[in-house]
Amino acid sequence: MISHVLPTYNRAPIAFERGEGSWAIATDGTRYLDLGAGIAVNALGHANPDLVATLTEQANRIWHVSNLYQIPEQEKLADLLVEHTFADTAFITNSGTEAAELAIKMVRKYWHEQGDPDRYEILTFEGAFHGRSTGAIAAAGSEKMVKGFGPLMPGFRQLPWGDMEALKAAISDRTAAVMLEPVQGEGGIRPLPDADLRLIRQLCDQTGALLVLDEVQSGMGRTGKLFAHEYAGITPDIMMIAKGIGGGFPLGAVLATEKAAAGMAAGTHGSTYGGNPLACAVGARVMQIVAAPEFLAEVNRKAALFRQKLEGLVAAHPDVFDFVRGQGLMLGLKCKVAPGDLVKAGYGEHILTVAAADDTLRLLPPLTISDEEIAEAVVRLDRAAGRIDG
Repeated sequence: MISHVLPTYNRAPIAFERGEGSWAIATDGTRYLDLGAGIAVNALGHANPDLVATLTEQANRIWHVSNLYQIPEQEKLADLLVEHTFADTAFITNSGTEAAELAIKMVRKYWHEQGDPDRYEILTFEGAFHGRSTGAIAAAGSEKMVKGFGPLMPGFRQLPWGDMEALKAAISDRTAAVMLEPVQGEGGIRPLPDADLRLIRQLCDQTGALLVLDEVQSGMGRTGKLFAHEYAGITPDIMMIAKGIGGGFPLGAVLATEKAAAGMAAGTHGSTYGGNPLACAVGARVMQIVAAPEFLAEVNRKAALFRQKLEGLVAAHPDVFDFVRGQGLMLGLKCKVAPGDLVKAGYGEHILTVAAADDTLRLLPPLTISDEEIAEAVVRLDRAAGRIDG
């Protein structure tokens, strides 16, 4: 018989009942050091006091009214997003997938308003992950996500990851947009070099194509900048964010320049729950914390410490690990064994990690992880690796 919960996940046999900072406590009382953070969602750790207080205060006021009315909390969050980014405007969503759908719609509406509705092709890159809606899986194009779900939404062309010559050959004055993650998450913690990001921006400017960045996983301080594209000194026309922006509360957004968003007039898009007061109050508090220069400086300091210790881990287990890659506290261990085996070995050492493509083990701890917890994490990863290399 089918389970009451649709069986679309291969779940680990662990259930958690509460969390404290970098620790998740299972129903049997076992404490796990959480280097997954709900897949980069719990940016400020579990049960963060600031977020609990903000959520409780807002919950005692008003939760939901719908976008038929003005929502001050939504306006506050949008103001913060615009203040700290390239954007002129923001649409608040519930998730990264919803943000991806709007980004695609915004691109196509832009060219329709320009009087060129047939200019709709969006160039994407292999290894990408933009969500699991029909539009998002068509954008990524991987067999794993699209098999059995055809026919797919047309208008996407996938290029080899990091192949700038292929992009130069593909992009033209008929290209609607280029859409990519500055650091691929599901694809294996693969950062695109700053020079490549600058070249992509240049090619978009030359052809008129819009640049759409997916910073759902790499954003909100995860890489040591508020958003990863800042390292390259460029800005997109449209950007999707989610995950860390809610600190664990379902929240996302699409940020855009006034030019890119010009076609999105009243009635062109909407959401029942998106931008509700409860989510936006939490998101605004997360922004106030994470966007602070001193907070980002600490992320970078801790990231350097963690990476240094991980380099030692790789050297200690040459048959298990190949190298470390990533930016900030968005780190990946390229493995010589199946990363899923390391995830399972980690359960025995009471540490939580996340597997990714390209034989990569993802390490996405809360941005608030302490130096002592970083040291403890490497000790536990060392023991997990020892279970495999014997």
